[in-house]
Amino acid sequence: MDSDFAAGEDTAFVNDEISSIIKEAIEATIGGNTYQHNKVNQWTSNVVEQCLNQLTKLSKPFKYIVNCVIMQKNGAGLHMANSCYWDNATDGSCTVRWENKTMYCIVSIFGLAI
Repeated sequence: MDSDFAAGEDTAFVNDEISSIIKEAIEATIGGNTYQHNKVNQWTSNVVEQCLNQLTKLSKPFKYIVNCVIMQKNGAGLHMANSCYWDNATDGSCTVRWENKTMYCIVSIFGLAI
């Protein structure tokens, strides 16, 4: 019975695991930096690439979609919405909002079972 549970974990979309991957990628890329407009493109690319690299290392049967938004803290509003038509039993998503004194970083990952 324990082996059945372990097998399920190996092929499941585990939010805590994905959330940790996102947080580590953001911290490694942005860390204690202040917002710099000329670095945002590189930062977003690095966060997305690091997330995908770590997700691939999990060797789970998923196709992944990774979105990253970095926005300067200047009082402007930002509204985001996601909608998916999928199998709730196998597919999943995880969104993490990270911030420091000068910017927000929002990363969403969608995992679609193969």
